[in-house]
Amino acid sequence: MKIGCHVSIRKGYAGAAQYAKKIGATSFQYFPKNPRSLKVKSFDTKDAAACARFCLAEGLVSIAHAPYLINLSEHDPHLRETMRASLLNDLEITETCGSIGLVVHFGKYKGSDLLEGYKLMIELLNQVLADWTGEALLLIENNAGHMGATFEELIQVRNLVEHSEKIGFCLDTCHAFASGLWNGVNWDSLTRTGSDYFTHLKAIHLNDSVYPFRSHRDRHANIGQGYIGIEAFRELTRSKVAQALPLILETPQSADYTHQIEIEQIRQFIADGQ
Repeated sequence: MKIGCHVSIRKGYAGAAQYAKKIGATSFQYFPKNPRSLKVKSFDTKDAAACARFCLAEGLVSIAHAPYLINLSEHDPHLRETMRASLLNDLEITETCGSIGLVVHFGKYKGSDLLEGYKLMIELLNQVLADWTGEALLLIENNAGHMGATFEELIQVRNLVEHSEKIGFCLDTCHAFASGLWNGVNWDSLTRTGSDYFTHLKAIHLNDSVYPFRSHRDRHANIGQGYIGIEAFRELTRSKVAQALPLILETPQSADYTHQIEIEQIRQFIADGQ
């Protein structure tokens, strides 16, 4: 099972991979560039290629995450063009680093007509993917709110995009719980009813929730320290679906409770539940 966490690229892409290996992770996630900027980045291709070689040699699996400012349902034409260029830049970095794909949040439309939000999202995805010729996928992440919270929505968007083969999914467990999709005891049922979705699922963000079920509030807690609880994660990690995918922690860290400790604890509770 590929368990890991989000890591910094402060020491470069290869440095991020080496750090993940050092703390016992077998998968990791990173921001290709500043997560609060849409500026196109001129990146060190040799460093990115070294990251890919290291991961291949060490059996590490990685995914990238697009900047927080990306909103696929943005209506402003100038911002949409900026986001298009930014996503293509991120995909290029993702590809060079040898990563599975680039995670991007489902769109959030600010108007009253949600259908218009979906149209804008599909249009921007079409523009990005028409120009993308690499192997790295665009991985759409489910939302904690009311839009982009169901398997049906995610599958429908993928089906309507012109280059659907370039799109996969990333499931965030906190978002799924907060939106009302996963209640902590229905994982097996979800994997059966959402078979089309899970066919294209490429990664899982493994996060507990600070807030209760169907709160529509996105705040991550450490595994077993939130409302979802250990037993729910034990069921999830035992499933065939999860065992084939990178499981990425996006949970809080402190001097006393690091991702290295949390990864070890997750491996232990998985082993205890076998």
